Amino acid sequence: MKKIHRALALIMAIAVICCLPIQASAANEAAAVIDYSKTAALSLYKYDLTSAEADGAWDTDAYVSTGIYDQSVNDAMSSYAVQGVEFMFLRVADISLYNGDENGGHKVITLYGFTDTTFLTAIGLGTADAHHAENGVSYFTSDALNTALAAALSNNATSVKNSLESFAKSSGTAMPVTDEYGHSQVSGLALGLYLVVETRVPENITSTCNPFLVSLPMTTIDGNAWNYDVTVYPKNRSGMPTLEKTVREAKADTGKNNGLTNDITDGYAASASASAGDVVDYQIISTLPTITSQASFLNQYTFVDQLSKGITYNKNDVKIEFFEDAACTEPMAAWDEACGKFAVSYSELSTGQKMTIAMTETGLAEINDSEAVYGTDSLNRGYSDCTLRITYSCTLNSDAKLVYGDSGNPNAVTLTWSRTNIEYTDTLYSDAHVYSYGIDMTKKFSDGAGSFENVKFILRNDTDGYHVTAKLLDGVYYVTGHAAAESQATVFVPGSDGKVILRGLEDDTYVATELETDEGYNLLKSSITVVISAVEGEACPDCHRPLLTASATVNDKAVEMKEDNGSVHAAVPFTVINTKGFELPKTGSYGTWMFTVCGVLAMGAAAFILFKLSRKKKSM
Repeated sequence: MKKIHRALALIMAIAVICCLPIQASAANEAAAVIDYSKTAALSLYKYDLTSAEADGAWDTDAYVSTGIYDQSVNDAMSSYAVQGVEFMFLRVADISLYNGDENGGHKVITLYGFTDTTFLTAIGLGTADAHHAENGVSYFTSDALNTALAAALSNNATSVKNSLESFAKSSGTAMPVTDEYGHSQVSGLALGLYLVVETRVPENITSTCNPFLVSLPMTTIDGNAWNYDVTVYPKNRSGMPTLEKTVREAKADTGKNNGLTNDITDGYAASASASAGDVVDYQIISTLPTITSQASFLNQYTFVDQLSKGITYNKNDVKIEFFEDAACTEPMAAWDEACGKFAVSYSELSTGQKMTIAMTETGLAEINDSEAVYGTDSLNRGYSDCTLRITYSCTLNSDAKLVYGDSGNPNAVTLTWSRTNIEYTDTLYSDAHVYSYGIDMTKKFSDGAGSFENVKFILRNDTDGYHVTAKLLDGVYYVTGHAAAESQATVFVPGSDGKVILRGLEDDTYVATELETDEGYNLLKSSITVVISAVEGEACPDCHRPLLTASATVNDKAVEMKEDNGSVHAAVPFTVINTKGFELPKTGSYGTWMFTVCGVLAMGAAAFILFKLSRKKKSM
């Protein structure tokens, strides 16, 4: 990766200089003497090179800059203009024509005379490298300056860019920011060699262009005249950070994930289903923009995360990791809350809880200027173009605050970010949704006379193999967790209206079993199987990511799920009816008298039969 970016740095350095020539030697310069009574003008047009190349509207390699206004460029690139770019310019040398004998012949060449060596030092030149020196002025050819600047930007791009940007900002003058056409212009400039640096870029620009030199005036492309009104087309690469928030149920035994902590695809999705009391894992993935110099450094990178009222932060478990690749398989660094590189704060809102994760100065310094990834010889700096991953956990509340049904529980995150020298910020938005559902069971007796308080049910999650535990609040059961043994399961008893309302179930298969019923009524012959299914439905209007829509069956028959507080498909309704059992003779006072009379009669009949048999034997 380092070699690729080093090569890119060299290509960009050469491209800038080749597109923006200073003044090379020309055979006809003697016939085109500089008019020192004139002043010069500099025009800039800024275009989004990334988008133009992606759309096939521009071929950088095919264009040669001449310093002359080119209407064909403006026509081709007008829709890619970049507004809000600031350049600073600084006159670093005089321009003069040198007449002298060299190598056995007489030559006229353009030279640039330096009295201040700051610029020369920044690009690795000294007075000993000058073409010649006189009266305290060191004169350099354009070839020498071009070669030194290209080499410096290739070998130590960021250091040189920072040095030249600081030099221009401390001593130079700002041009007007580019307008809606990407254009900026200054006029009335004294003739000479100018250093031009890009010191302010919009937030969507990934990097500043390399510092470049402009000769005012510069020769025309045919070398026969001087151009005092120079137009250049320095181009930017554009790009934005990315932001994506996903969620999964934390427990690996659900079958929805493998419990891996180093796999961003292990069960994470834009939406997830979970039971009340469950822990859910969130992750936020953000690709950092390109960072090349101080003008493109980040001075703010803050995440504001907001939960719905039905979910609570577990706190003290926020972790930030950095990776070289988008798939997060090549780790670079890992930060926890104790490292001091980011700060976490929480606040309570009427709509739920809010968590703010803000990079500190220490953290921003590492992101901007670390040498761990690119070293010191790359165009890129810090964690440029790397991927940031934030992970933390939350718990679904076991109460009415949790939203049940298709409305879900949205959990949004906003990334606020800005670059150095930018007076405004930009934001990105993403969200994830967590869904939970319920059961609305109605208990009835066939004759309408049974007592509900003698009825007992338990509920088993047949998909994940656990029994449901819950607590009763204001006549509603709210799921609290899982129980391995049946003896630990919550026993559900209908209320006075015969209802068992249970809230906080994920989309799974459940088996309801009746343990006891009222005296004189038959227990259910078999258990009741409830299946709750959730599939992707319409896209969220705010983030255009798929939402979930639920459906249900009871004993393999589709049922229409009930709404809950305006949220459709929230609870599965079904009715359980106990029938009367067969009646046996009663054993009360009336029954005892009947058995006594019958017994006496039976005994009397037996005695009579025995008496008759006895008399018959005697007569014989």
